[in-house]
Amino acid sequence: MILPPGTILQQMYFKERLRALPTGRFVEVGAGQGIVSRTLLDLGWTGTAYDLNGESLAIAAQINRPAVAAGRFDVMERNWFDAAPAAPVDLIVSCMVLEHMSDADESRYFEQCKSALRPGGRGVLFVPGDPRHWGIEDEIAGHFRRYTFEGLRRRIEEHGLTVRHLAGLTFPVSNLLYPLSEYLVRRAERNKMRLAMAERTRLSGNRAVPFKTTFPALLRLVLNETLLYPFHVLQKLSARNERSLVVYAEFATPI
Repeated sequence: MILPPGTILQQMYFKERLRALPTGRFVEVGAGQGIVSRTLLDLGWTGTAYDLNGESLAIAAQINRPAVAAGRFDVMERNWFDAAPAAPVDLIVSCMVLEHMSDADESRYFEQCKSALRPGGRGVLFVPGDPRHWGIEDEIAGHFRRYTFEGLRRRIEEHGLTVRHLAGLTFPVSNLLYPLSEYLVRRAERNKMRLAMAERTRLSGNRAVPFKTTFPALLRLVLNETLLYPFHVLQKLSARNERSLVVYAEFATPI
């Protein structure tokens, strides 16, 4: 699987942050095709992925099949909000999920994190940033909002959680590619605008937009962590830039 450049940069940042944490059990909410789960599993974590899209979850199980076979990873086609209570976990992560939730469900998400995480457990969020860049991709994916740094901090802290880290990611790569991205999405997916919001959200995990989410095999030569490393350094240097199109947050439950 060849990942988009922005996704590669996000996962590079995530891996660096994870190295400071002891491994344990995780839950990924809205796992899509299991890219984030794969990052965690590769670093020794065990966990469960929740999503409402069975097609995406089948891909998640396939790309993580060694962990599935070893009993280290499960996929669940159900709403995490309705999952039966289980033992508290060490980490809850959601990548491009919170923006799909109404205000009420967003609050419910944070409250459920408080009960599902062990004391001092960590939550990680990737959300779309900079509301000035609202565009066709937000519309077809069923987004309710894009986030500012302080807006996301406020929403987290309103629920008695502590923000441990906040950063903008993928700047300037995603910003430079934004006009092309909007064009490609509009050309390939504009018909999704006819769908209900819930259906747009459900389908957002398995998209096929040429040169946006799918790439010719030859591009593997440039779309990899080695070639993108200079841009990873650049995104870290730009972590406080409010124009970043992705906001990354870590929060913790009270000890």
